[in-house]
Amino acid sequence: MDTTTYGMPYILEDKTGELTGSDFIDINDRLRLRLRCTAQVQTHTAYMIHNVTHGHEREVSRALVALAFGPDNSLGTITFESRSPVAMGEYLRRVSPFASSRSRKFLASDGEEYQWSWHATKGYEWTCTRQNQQLVATYSLKVVGEPEYISSSGCVLTIDEAYPHLAVEILATLTIMRHIVAHNL
Repeated sequence: MDTTTYGMPYILEDKTGELTGSDFIDINDRLRLRLRCTAQVQTHTAYMIHNVTHGHEREVSRALVALAFGPDNSLGTITFESRSPVAMGEYLRRVSPFASSRSRKFLASDGEEYQWSWHATKGYEWTCTRQNQQLVATYSLKVVGEPEYISSSGCVLTIDEAYPHLAVEILATLTIMRHIVAHNL
């Protein structure tokens, strides 16, 4: 990842807007992540998140996270590179026992706690905040009335410039949150 400070967030264009897989590419080409469905059978569905870089005349992709959902789209496990699998429900916990499943928190690799919330802020499908309510990331759907594009869904994942080290965790947890809503878990 580029460590140059631009004074602007990472604006990752979600190429398809689909949970089945997409490329998330920063408009300034500082970061490229790829979400791919690698298995979809009755007993489970699996996804991989890759960091994608471009070398001389070829693309290099490195798997960083594996997401495995159980039968009937139930929550399964999340596995980060060189770590043991963790149950999604333990990693991405409900804010409280009585809170909606559409608001969950996780302890990131930087030791801080972050929370995803669905429709908590006008204009955003998803918001990710720190404990002090500082906005860290947002996911926005295509704006109504925006023209159709051939190579883009119009959906955008925006990550505050101070948090590129969490980009993979942010995409992984966002994917789980979107899965929860899509399958009414």
